[in-house]
Amino acid sequence: MSDACGCGSDEPRGADEQEREPERLWQITEMQFAALSGVFLAAALIAGFLDAAEPVVRTLEAVALLAGAYTFVPSTLKRLAKGRIGVGTLMTVAAVGAVILGEVGEAAMLAFLFSISEGLEEYSLARTRRGLRALLSLVPDEATVLRDGAEITVVPADLRVGDRMLVKPGERVATDGIVRHGCTALDVSAITGESVPVEAGPGDEVFAGSINGTGALEVEISTTAEDNSLARIVRIVEAEQSRKGASQRLADRIAKPLVPGIMVAAALIAGIGSLLGDPATWIERALVVLVAASPCALAISVPVTVVAAIGAASKLGALVKGGAALEGLGKIRGVALDKTGTLTANRPTVIEVATSHGATRDQVLAVAASLEARSEHPLAAAILAAADDVIPAAEVEAVTGAGLTGRRDGRTARLGRPGWLDPGPLASDVARMQQAGATAVLVEDDGQLIGAIAVRDELRPEAAEVVAHLRRDGYHVAMLTGDNHATATALARDVGIDAVHAELRPEDKARLIEQLRAQRPTAMVGDGVNDAPALATADLGIAMGAMGTDVAIETADVALMGEDLRHLPQTFRHARRARRIMLQNVALSLGLIIALVPLALFGVLGLAAVVLVHELAEIVVIANGVRAGRATPLPAAPTDPALRPTPVAPVGAPS
Repeated sequence: MSDACGCGSDEPRGADEQEREPERLWQITEMQFAALSGVFLAAALIAGFLDAAEPVVRTLEAVALLAGAYTFVPSTLKRLAKGRIGVGTLMTVAAVGAVILGEVGEAAMLAFLFSISEGLEEYSLARTRRGLRALLSLVPDEATVLRDGAEITVVPADLRVGDRMLVKPGERVATDGIVRHGCTALDVSAITGESVPVEAGPGDEVFAGSINGTGALEVEISTTAEDNSLARIVRIVEAEQSRKGASQRLADRIAKPLVPGIMVAAALIAGIGSLLGDPATWIERALVVLVAASPCALAISVPVTVVAAIGAASKLGALVKGGAALEGLGKIRGVALDKTGTLTANRPTVIEVATSHGATRDQVLAVAASLEARSEHPLAAAILAAADDVIPAAEVEAVTGAGLTGRRDGRTARLGRPGWLDPGPLASDVARMQQAGATAVLVEDDGQLIGAIAVRDELRPEAAEVVAHLRRDGYHVAMLTGDNHATATALARDVGIDAVHAELRPEDKARLIEQLRAQRPTAMVGDGVNDAPALATADLGIAMGAMGTDVAIETADVALMGEDLRHLPQTFRHARRARRIMLQNVALSLGLIIALVPLALFGVLGLAAVVLVHELAEIVVIANGVRAGRATPLPAAPTDPALRPTPVAPVGAPS
């Protein structure tokens, strides 16, 4: 909450209070007092219309004033005690001055309308806080664990790391863990925004709040309920909400000198006017100027937009860390994409098998898999996944930097890179595989070359569509990778990126990001580990797969919570729209001050009229800011042939 607004409390909310966020507008304390003020104000107006006794009307107006003032005067006095002057100060001074002038009804109208704007702001903030904390409600009330050979039911808070948790079909996962037994499909839409269920089996990680499908799971707990992925995300967002974007800082910069400046100007108007004319008239005009120049609409407009937009971004599968990140997203015009784990799924796959000397594809894979069964090489999983039946070879030994040797059915088998093994008749196939960006592995059985296997970390299926969306929206897209030029160029050709920077070390990526930033505001999208320097250097760092990567969450300004890259253009579109709303609100707020001050100074508008116009404007900017809470889905993929993936020439690494 901006100090300039002078509303709300400076004290942080306790855990109990955070968990009891009001769900309805009428549950907001400020709105309750605003309603009470309105009732007594209406009663005073009716009493005056019916020619009731003056003391009765004044009493009703005074009660209306006290009820409305309760929403901002106490917090204003607390701020004044700390030497902080805000908009609430202006409102308090104006109300007191109106009472001194005998205009209790106008003071009551000011307090009533200001309390409404206070209540609406608090409601919009509470709604966003409630939306964030609703993530924690995805955790079930109970969990079943195996302890001492028996199944017992415990509350999530009692779960311990290492416990074996049983997740039955249809149940929610209570906390993060690793699947040890069972296979299923998990519904993670509420957590990551992915609409398609995710397959999970032994060794796969599952996250708190996921809904189990038809299979029963035994999960080894890896984090406690207080530190699981959902709790971590909520803590991060709540901690980062205090960060302010450029527009918020602009609002504060304007309001900070504006408030004391207005008070000095009002004092001069009252003093000089009293010397030249009727003191009562000019003191009243000075009070009206105080109200007319109130920047509360300016101070409220941006925070409301930010909190509403951040809440909506979570529905798009994006964790936005505060106003600075949100506005930064809206200004980005260049996107640098890491290859591994961002454009690709970071799961190498066998894409081709070439054979020789009469061997079949299955035979080549069987020999390779028998050796890789004893290996921890990153490519081993891909080859093992492609083979049907795996019979581990005997006496398997690793040859550093070359490959593997072993015994299979009494014969020597070898697997390794070209150069260590002679590609012979498969030389042209190996060259083609490498040109396509794949890693070629040669397989030899009993001294005879029988085949070559191409393994490549394949593009995410949605990668080309995402790049096309980004290009259509006017973004300059580049690929940054530590891979060789051939691999980077081949994948860039498939996805439609024409700016390729390959063979980069982490520090090279950071240096290149600096060059790209000099041309346009640039975001870096990576996995948050070896990309950390680039993420920190970019105007905005965006991490992929935040649910599984602590480094990504800590390093980046924005984290895509799922593995669907389509969340990226969705989030960019959402942020641009939110920024437009911010600028609309700032312009409207400043325009209002510029228009009302001279009208108040020359007596065209009285106190009641200024209060009415100003507070109605606050309601307008709040309502406009709340519009940022609407998440807009990504439109259909571009059909313009110019935006479809096309073959491109490699750019290569910078010198």
